Amino acid sequence: MKRFGTILMASPYFVWIVIFIVVPLFMIFYYGLFDRNGNFTLNNITAIASPVHSKALLLAILLAVIATAICLIIAYPLAYILSRTSISRHGYIVLLFILPMWMNFLLRTLAWQTLLEKTGVINNILTFLGLPPLNIINTPSAIVFGMVYNFLPFMILPIYNSLLKIDQNVINAARDLGANGVKVIQKVIFPLSVPGIISGITMVFIPALTTFVISRLLGGSKILLIGNVIEEEFTHAGNWHLGSGLSIVLMLFIIVNMVASAIFDKNGDSIL
Repeated sequence: MKRFGTILMASPYFVWIVIFIVVPLFMIFYYGLFDRNGNFTLNNITAIASPVHSKALLLAILLAVIATAICLIIAYPLAYILSRTSISRHGYIVLLFILPMWMNFLLRTLAWQTLLEKTGVINNILTFLGLPPLNIINTPSAIVFGMVYNFLPFMILPIYNSLLKIDQNVINAARDLGANGVKVIQKVIFPLSVPGIISGITMVFIPALTTFVISRLLGGSKILLIGNVIEEEFTHAGNWHLGSGLSIVLMLFIIVNMVASAIFDKNGDSIL
């Protein structure tokens, strides 16, 4: 009877998973692996090898790697400083990083479009100060800027949680054994925070690789990432088969990234 009650209480979650996860995935694989006549084909997947699609994929990977690296460089010192502050201030500081995420993702990106455009706020300030304006909008740099701004909290919070869990006694023991501040960070703090780093990299790289809103608003129509190509196949071209095939390829890249991160995390734990 107790087991039946547990299953009954969990049934809404199973229904949610089936409707919003299992069914959409089934549709993606069906459209990607079959043509309009219902015949099995791999043409929708191998279409990624075409010059237009491969260029969009490679550019998306490059920009995602750059954005992830910048987020890591910025996030780790911030997370470390945050973890060293007094406990009473943690909630307020974490709130400052989470607060922008309460705003709609599209609105945040539109705001940066207004700031970065040629007649935007930043260039108006530079012109007022007698400085040359910046030509950032509709460039890969603007896309990376938007990725870093939108996904930086996803890098900070996992690293912050990992640093917060480090036992202070371990750090004190390292100092008692003669390790200076640099050695403590290098030999103790950084290795123990590797799980948070890996989690942050995964949480930033995957949405950066699949994004199409940021590249459309900040990159203009001349810069197409693989997310933009897939979105156009579904919405404008109406070719769900090709769009699904390209989505399957993108899912394979995401799975490889997650598996590699899990393996690296496991090796890191074994080293420690």
